[in-house]
Amino acid sequence: MSSRSDKLGSSFRDPSGFIFKRDDKLIRQVNLAYQKEYDRLMTGGLYELLTGKGMLVSHSETKEAPAEKALAYKVIQPQQIPFISYPYEWSFSQLKDAALLTLEVARLALSKGMILKDASAYNIQFVDGKPVLIDTLSFDTYREGALWDGYRQFCQHFLAPLALASLVDIRLIQLLRVYIDGIPLDLASQLLPGKTKVGLSGLALHIHMHANMQKQYADKPETQTTSLAMSKAAQINMLNGLTKTVSELKWEPKGTEWGEYYSATNYSDDSLKKKGAIVAKMIKKAAPKNLWDLGANNGLFSREGSKQGVFTVASDIDPVAVEKDYLAIKQTGEKNILPLVLDLTNPSAAIGWSNRERDSFFQRGPADLVMALALIHHLAISNNVPLGSVAEMLAAAGKWAIVEFVPKSDSQVKRLLATRKDIFPHYTEEGLEEAFSTWFKIEDKEKVPGSERTLYLLKSK
Repeated sequence: MSSRSDKLGSSFRDPSGFIFKRDDKLIRQVNLAYQKEYDRLMTGGLYELLTGKGMLVSHSETKEAPAEKALAYKVIQPQQIPFISYPYEWSFSQLKDAALLTLEVARLALSKGMILKDASAYNIQFVDGKPVLIDTLSFDTYREGALWDGYRQFCQHFLAPLALASLVDIRLIQLLRVYIDGIPLDLASQLLPGKTKVGLSGLALHIHMHANMQKQYADKPETQTTSLAMSKAAQINMLNGLTKTVSELKWEPKGTEWGEYYSATNYSDDSLKKKGAIVAKMIKKAAPKNLWDLGANNGLFSREGSKQGVFTVASDIDPVAVEKDYLAIKQTGEKNILPLVLDLTNPSAAIGWSNRERDSFFQRGPADLVMALALIHHLAISNNVPLGSVAEMLAAAGKWAIVEFVPKSDSQVKRLLATRKDIFPHYTEEGLEEAFSTWFKIEDKEKVPGSERTLYLLKSK
């Protein structure tokens, strides 16, 4: 008798197959409806080409029982992704690299007689600092003259948010949290500067003219909208043009409150090193397989985990800090670290169909260890979150926690209190220990040399 299979809430739209979970393993069923395309993918050279370049997750065919036997052609075991993230959690360069990968995969598919049938940003994940396509069933057999079905989706999932972030405001990437199928092109067209509508630039063509075409054909009979054709050469030219347009979009990470945090802190270089050593020692004692660094800034202390081979999610509210973290990873080739943009006071929620298509941030846990370094005072003072609520959140997020207490005498807390009334009488070291005692047991406690700060290693009760 096979164990229970749970079909993923995000895997229901594609008749080609779906992902299901069994015994904590993610497994993909390939349906009979996709038999010809799957065989072509595996025997025509495309699978070998893409996996060899690290652009597509590898898989093995397995004897696991299918979840829906009557529909099944194959059951495959994909490479496991350590953490599933979403485009509204990515930095600018993460989204840009994911876009460029999607276009390159589309080009390579055409070279092997296939076509990328969609261009969903949710089909891309980051592994060891690089984007990779995770949907094995994203390919159809190419038919001469066929349009690229993924064109509209690419423009909404990638081009529109990148253009808005680059030319208007980086925070507009967060519109992807509202529009799960990408930012509507008519909205992007309204928000972009007027200069982008001039001439035959990539944005004029792929955003503004594309939006106008959508309006023009919105009420036309299907026969009028399906009679268009595009040669393979024209499609490759379009992909090249999109690549050029995306590549030219830039965003300079500067100007936010915490983007230069470590250059403005009252820590000396020696204190920073000693703090890192204490954090590394506490991580080693907890011995986690995975770690969430909440409020990681540019990932300075996240690396104390990744250097020990611990897969680390380094999240921060500041898009500048996260962008710098990701760019550093690209430059050094670091592994085991995933930077994400995340506001802990309003974290990624469960969204989509039945609120099950995309999991909330905390549904993707718990982690073995969570870190909250130089974070508690922001939550407690800037956002008026009671210390007990912070402790409850951390206990739900991880089995262990490393927490830093920053007293009111610290310059960073003084900076927060300079513009507000001090209504936080319980914000003391003793107050923190009492509030956290409901949820945690203190396993270690150590002062950071050269500062008034204290680090705690806590274990959930």
